[in-house]
Amino acid sequence: MVHMDVTFFAVAVFAVMFAGLSKGGFGSGAAFAAAPILALIVPPGVALGLMLPLLMLVDLTVLRPYWRRWHGPTALLLIAGAVPGVGLGMLLYRVADPDLLRLLIGCVALGFVGFQLAVRIGLLRPRQRAVSPVAGAVAGVAGGFTSFISHAGGPPVAVYLLAKGLDKTTYQATTVLVFWAINIVKFIPYAMLGVFTRDTLVADLYLAPFALLGAWLGVKAHRRIPEGLFFGLTYVLLVLTGGKLIWDALS
Repeated sequence: MVHMDVTFFAVAVFAVMFAGLSKGGFGSGAAFAAAPILALIVPPGVALGLMLPLLMLVDLTVLRPYWRRWHGPTALLLIAGAVPGVGLGMLLYRVADPDLLRLLIGCVALGFVGFQLAVRIGLLRPRQRAVSPVAGAVAGVAGGFTSFISHAGGPPVAVYLLAKGLDKTTYQATTVLVFWAINIVKFIPYAMLGVFTRDTLVADLYLAPFALLGAWLGVKAHRRIPEGLFFGLTYVLLVLTGGKLIWDALS
């Protein structure tokens, strides 16, 4: 049951605008936080059902400004890995321990940022070599699985894309394409599991304009922010999302 009162809209409007802003301009890394924010006022399963149609709407909206600016082979690799990841998420949805998963993904996210910082300040001098396609497939499986059970696929995908060294718009466009595909794949299993209800769909109608506004603001911000600042913000979002995942797991 969704009680659409003042408290609900105060929290939900912020959550969906934040998700739209992240997906529209900053690589989706922090968009997953919308579901935990909503879970403060509705049951977690209801939060997932509320968010997926809105995320799909944002995906469709932001595809156009980034059309064909993605890195095709990387996107296909991640999507190919995500499909079995979504299938695994469906199988384990009712029995998996989400806290362990949050802890692992959060540690990977923070570890990656720590590694990049150590390289920047000269503590580490790694040899330059291509990122393995196996790593991309693993990131895709992790992204599909975590996206299915908690809309938290952003961090594992972000770690792989940042390691690829793409420019900011290619990075953003690739993320948009990957999660557009993942969310489509998730829709039917969600429906089969009864995640969507009449209440969630009615609430989505009210919240859709705010999700679109967030996406529009994200696209505008992406175009105006220099590349160095963009990736700096992306790393900050990765730290925040990784930290939030660890906090949720341990608490």
